[in-house]
Amino acid sequence: MRILIVEDDAALARGVTGGLKLAGYAVDHVASGEEAVRLERAEPYGLVVLDLGLPDLSGFEVLTRIRRRGSTVPVMILTAREAVADRVKGLDLGADDYLLKPFDPAEFEARVRALMRRGQGTPVPELACGALRYDRSTATVTLNGRVLDLRKRELAVLEGLITRAGKVVPKDRLAGEVFGFDEPVAPNAIELYVARLRKKLEPDGPQIRTIRGLGYLMEGA
Repeated sequence: MRILIVEDDAALARGVTGGLKLAGYAVDHVASGEEAVRLERAEPYGLVVLDLGLPDLSGFEVLTRIRRRGSTVPVMILTAREAVADRVKGLDLGADDYLLKPFDPAEFEARVRALMRRGQGTPVPELACGALRYDRSTATVTLNGRVLDLRKRELAVLEGLITRAGKVVPKDRLAGEVFGFDEPVAPNAIELYVARLRKKLEPDGPQIRTIRGLGYLMEGA
């Protein structure tokens, strides 16, 4: 899934972005509140990680604008402001989590996983479709107990499909969740990753059907 990092500390942003990419997420970074509001409106993010001390808008104002338009995207405030009043304000404005800097990377990633699950409406870490099991806490995929070796992009496509098993997922939506805006994407990239997944799920895994003109549908075997 795709994450938006809103942070004006370049060194911190590089570290957070790099860690999340290694964990398999597509990540975009901006240092401006105005740019964050614009991107969140336009792109299908699964999580926004938001600093409060931005150079133009405050993080509180960014959060207010996101919620005012009805967006339910999970938002984690990541800040050095430790005052209880700031924490209360952030949560009352609609933040889902509030984490203080400095932070432990392992705890940060665990919070990210929890917020992403909550945002998908599936708070449990394990997802299933037929004999296929996907443990999001360990990024482990098994089919009839056999561990599948999936590359990062294949895993991202799988997550986009299995979280909506039984429903059609538009190709553009899937691409928007898998790739960041600064990543070059070939026109047939999603088709390529879906084809690879199909091969790895054969012969007893769930089917990934192409619904012409609409997208992809994962069905239990």
